[in-house]
Amino acid sequence: MFRFAHPEYLYLLTLIPVFIVLYLLFWYRQKKRMAKFGDMSLVKDLMIGVSPLRRHLKFSLLMLALALAVFLCARPQYGTRNEEVKRQGIEAIIAVDVSNSMLCQDVKPSRLDKSKMLVSKLIEQLDQDRIGLVAFAGSAITLLPITSDYVSAKMFLDQLSPATIALQGTNMAEAIQRATAGFSDKTNVGKALILITDAEDHEDGAVEAAKEADKKGISIYVLSVGTEQGGPIPLGNGNYKKDNSGNTVTTKLNEEVGKQIAKAAGGVYIKVDQTDQAQRLLETEIEKMQKEDISTSMYSEYDEQFVAVAILLLLVLIAEVCIMEKKNPLLHGLRLFKDNKK
Repeated sequence: MFRFAHPEYLYLLTLIPVFIVLYLLFWYRQKKRMAKFGDMSLVKDLMIGVSPLRRHLKFSLLMLALALAVFLCARPQYGTRNEEVKRQGIEAIIAVDVSNSMLCQDVKPSRLDKSKMLVSKLIEQLDQDRIGLVAFAGSAITLLPITSDYVSAKMFLDQLSPATIALQGTNMAEAIQRATAGFSDKTNVGKALILITDAEDHEDGAVEAAKEADKKGISIYVLSVGTEQGGPIPLGNGNYKKDNSGNTVTTKLNEEVGKQIAKAAGGVYIKVDQTDQAQRLLETEIEKMQKEDISTSMYSEYDEQFVAVAILLLLVLIAEVCIMEKKNPLLHGLRLFKDNKK
């Protein structure tokens, strides 16, 4: 299979017809100027050794060189190799709270943005593991089943917002149940549910769901985002969420619930601050988990065709330089090009 790594450079090929038109206009104007000197057959007799065919050929070679140079910039690639990659890792599902309270900016830039940055770094760190992604608010949905496709994981992560879940609230029980159902039935591999939330406005059943997850060998690591002081919930139009009495609603971090969930599932509770300490703590805990050999069929990178095109470009440029517009007196006997005389 052939492709270009940077096909946007191929738009430069549109310069070639422009140069061709300019060349033809220049050639036409030159012929008109020559015609003013007299009969063209007599003028040609005076232009000893001049070969229009050579000039056209040199221009054609320059256009070919330009096209090849554009191809080099676009990085032509060809073919793939199907490889079997073996590695050791765990299964990890990341459940991210996307309720409206996660828009609070008591943690900069906001609770949700801070969570997304943290998850992005986690995905990079879990490059030997199989990961999944769950979003939850008043309900929970699986955005990405357990996979080794980290590119898709980051793509879904970038799209996370309160609009991802229509029903608002913080139903951590359903999030835990949804994530628990996403793990495999394997018993010889560590299974981690990473729950990122402010744990506010939670519904009953989260601790019980965590205990059920623990029975299935799933450890829950709760990463709490927010502060005890809390803050208002921005609505995106410069205003903040208000209650029925017109008072600004303040959302606060509920650490107690997060600690109970982590304890019930044999995991660890970690409070996220403005540093990378939370990520380092989580990485340390995950490193302790049992890993299994994972065999994954993957496609390698495309083979670069730079050298082949570069060699062809060099040959074209050499040919263009070697061909002179006038006939070479040293090769007078070798007639590669026909004379213009009739």
